[in-house]
Amino acid sequence: MGNILDYKETIIYDISVPLHQDLIVWPGDSPIKIESLSSINSQHECNTSSIQISSHAGTHIDAPSHFINGGKSVDSIPLELLIGKCIVIEVNSKSLIEIEDLSGYNFCKYKRVLFKTRNSEFWPKSPKGFSKNFVSLSTSAALYLTQFGVFLIGIDYLSIESFYSKKHSVHNILLRKEVVILEGIDLSKVVAGEYNLICLPLKVIDCDGAPARAILEAKYVE
Repeated sequence: MGNILDYKETIIYDISVPLHQDLIVWPGDSPIKIESLSSINSQHECNTSSIQISSHAGTHIDAPSHFINGGKSVDSIPLELLIGKCIVIEVNSKSLIEIEDLSGYNFCKYKRVLFKTRNSEFWPKSPKGFSKNFVSLSTSAALYLTQFGVFLIGIDYLSIESFYSKKHSVHNILLRKEVVILEGIDLSKVVAGEYNLICLPLKVIDCDGAPARAILEAKYVE
């Protein structure tokens, strides 16, 4: 991690995945559809399109109401939780993020935590289809982070939780504590360290989640 006193200028990392009709989605979820409604090439005055997308497609956040009946919807999540200092933690060569992977980090300082894993390699290869064997967060690690009051956790694939989970324990642990879950980010161009996160989900009333544009700000040192 660099010395913040030496930072000269800001650089931006767009950690959102591009939305397109071939983007992988969670099995059983609706595929993205982008259709032209009017076209200048067809003698219309302007170009307009229709976009059909799941609330959990691409880069998105899970609101508490995703798993908690009566939980907060995405439009009720305070923006203060989605903007501010965060830490990117890289976890290599594992299928499950455990408590031992979190040692040495000051979660009293960092309340927004993003995990960079081998999952980020999947996005450029999305035409190969959905991968069930992505890296996910363990229930013990989820509990550990909530004990420190972490209020946003992100990961670089479509779920924070194992594909093979039956009880959805990780989602329930986090969302009952109103921890914002940021899923589907691409950290392939980002190194581990401290950043400023800006994550802005669509303001969809009474919805369980929403696609989001997420960026990281860093300071460049010559």
